[in-house]
Amino acid sequence: MGRQAASALYVLVMVAVIVGVDVLFLRHHFWWRLASNIGIVMVFAVFYLVVLRRR
Repeated sequence: MGRQAASALYVLVMVAVIVGVDVLFLRHHFWWRLASNIGIVMVFAVFYLVVLRRR
């Protein structure tokens, strides 16, 4: 798989996780949604920098 395709897939998985958490658990809690979305993005960024950047 190409590097661009892998990056696009990674971003799509991140978006799917964010939307899934928002819809399933935090629909009516704005501040909890915002905090969890920031946390999810940070986890994905750390995972990218630590694991996927080494390739």
